[in-house]
Amino acid sequence: MGRRWLCLWNALAFILLIAVNAHAAGTIKVGVAGPLTGDQGALGLELKNGAIIAVEEWNAKGGLLGQKIEIVWGDDQHDPKQAVAVANKFVNEGVVGVIGHFNSSCSIPASTIYRDGKVVQLTPASTNPRFTERGLWNVFRVCGRDDQQGGVAADFIVKKLKKTKVVVLHDKTTYGQGLADETVKALEKAKTKPVYYGSITQGDKDYRPVLTAVKQSDPEVLFYGGIYPEAVLLTKQMRELGMKTIFVSGDGVWAKEFIEIGGKAAEGAFITFTPDQTKIKEAQGVIRRHKEKFETAVGAYTVYSYVAAVLLFDAIAATQSTDSVKIADYIKQTKWKTALGPIEFDKKGDVLISPYVVWEVKNGKFVELR
Repeated sequence: MGRRWLCLWNALAFILLIAVNAHAAGTIKVGVAGPLTGDQGALGLELKNGAIIAVEEWNAKGGLLGQKIEIVWGDDQHDPKQAVAVANKFVNEGVVGVIGHFNSSCSIPASTIYRDGKVVQLTPASTNPRFTERGLWNVFRVCGRDDQQGGVAADFIVKKLKKTKVVVLHDKTTYGQGLADETVKALEKAKTKPVYYGSITQGDKDYRPVLTAVKQSDPEVLFYGGIYPEAVLLTKQMRELGMKTIFVSGDGVWAKEFIEIGGKAAEGAFITFTPDQTKIKEAQGVIRRHKEKFETAVGAYTVYSYVAAVLLFDAIAATQSTDSVKIADYIKQTKWKTALGPIEFDKKGDVLISPYVVWEVKNGKFVELR
């Protein structure tokens, strides 16, 4: 009997050893979601590159909890339905957290799936206030909000440009309409009611009918809530119609592609976005590594994606856990030092401070106004 028990114990010990080694050889999965392909693929690439740099840095240090970090990619193609499919995929694959999505119209429906699946979500770019206004415990926004951004845009139009005849257009998306509506609220508080409020459809190629109607109101400023591909067409077609109207938009248009594709039509446009990241001392390392690895300058949201990933990894390391509630609590309770500077979150998951400034397209470049 003694020899039999010894054999059994040895067999059990061997099985346990295999199990432990298998666990150690496993990976901690992190989802990265955004429009990785299609007409907004350049924006998805910004999120992708930031996450890659963060993961490579952490894996070089040994990963997390003795395991390497593995990225699970999710291409939502800026489609809310596809975003839901991506979210379900992430939950089923057991990701511990998600960096994304980019578009508010994707982040908002995906967030409830992450909540139910007990997954922490950190968006680097979704600015619609509703993302954090629904009482979800698992959501964090590393960037600012459209009620902040819209206020800056309206203040610039009224006080700096000193214009009162304003047209407001949006692309019918959660982000675009949300930003447009917040800008309208701020304009009306400044006693400037838009002379025209309307919409366009994402993906269309001819906006001349809408612009022809807009032109009848003889606007001084056209504010657009939307993303850069449509902004390129709007500015080009405005000039084709002989409109001298000043073009103003938000962070969705702060992309080098707006200038590269828009050319002369983009000149003189004003865009709200955060202050120049290249002048942030803490961001220099990320900017340098991005240039070395990808041979290009960082995009608008690359550093935001990097910071979102690092916050998640730091929280996992600090709690020594992949428990989403512990991770979320730690993120909210911590005063962070990041590549974007100091960050703190409120109870809703918004950053306490998120400055917006106005940029002008001048001589083929974005120039921050002082």
